Amino acid sequence: MALIHPTAIVDPGAQIDDSVSIGPYTLIGPHVKIGAGTTVGPHCVIEGRTTIGRDNRIFQFNSLGAIPQDKKYAGEPCELVIGNRNTIREFSTFNIGSPGGGGVTSVGDDNWLMAYVHLAHDCKVGNQTIFANNSQLAGHVEVGDWVILGGFTIVHQFVRIGAHAMSAMNAVLLADQPPFVMSQGQPAQARSMNYEGLRRRGFSAERIAAVKAMHKALYRDGLTLEQSRERIAALARETPEAAPDVALMLDFLARVSPQRGIVR
Repeated sequence: MALIHPTAIVDPGAQIDDSVSIGPYTLIGPHVKIGAGTTVGPHCVIEGRTTIGRDNRIFQFNSLGAIPQDKKYAGEPCELVIGNRNTIREFSTFNIGSPGGGGVTSVGDDNWLMAYVHLAHDCKVGNQTIFANNSQLAGHVEVGDWVILGGFTIVHQFVRIGAHAMSAMNAVLLADQPPFVMSQGQPAQARSMNYEGLRRRGFSAERIAAVKAMHKALYRDGLTLEQSRERIAALARETPEAAPDVALMLDFLARVSPQRGIVR
């Protein structure tokens, strides 16, 4: 039997692994699935078509799987999918997806999501991210692996944040933030690259030098976005070790909307 407190209300249709722990006064809906080793604190509501993987720590007072804050939503069977080994702190709200955005809100593995984080419908969060307190994502936002959002960061709908990027406290992101970039301000502007974070993740000096060259091409040499892409593509030939980092940047820039652009 799962370790379910007697005051918790778990619908008989929910699929709960025997090793799951559920705290007092928590409500679990009929379409919820929770994997082995996950703990759910007291006073949580987990509803909708929500799938939660293994070994997650969900603290008290969370709302996961509620319908999207979208007037067009009409009860369609959309989902929230959460991976493995995530920490979700107090008072966070993750909504299911919407038909207009693919129908799924997703969170990957090994993320650290602090108190009062909001993930609106159809957001896609990668792996190994850190969202500080009160980080707020509007609908359809995409966040790459290893991203760090400072406290009270606000992200506009449809904005994309590339892998290894970082925002300062109180940043307001209205445009796409490329991989490796550090941003600050309202609206957010590019300040530097996340060099210290890359060093901590084991990036070699050659790879970090290539990231510096990408920053120079994007922000220091007065190039257009297309000219920057051409300059960045050449780095893969000059520094073969950095070829995956260059490919990551080029893939991100290829999908930038001309209307939205990138943080500058």
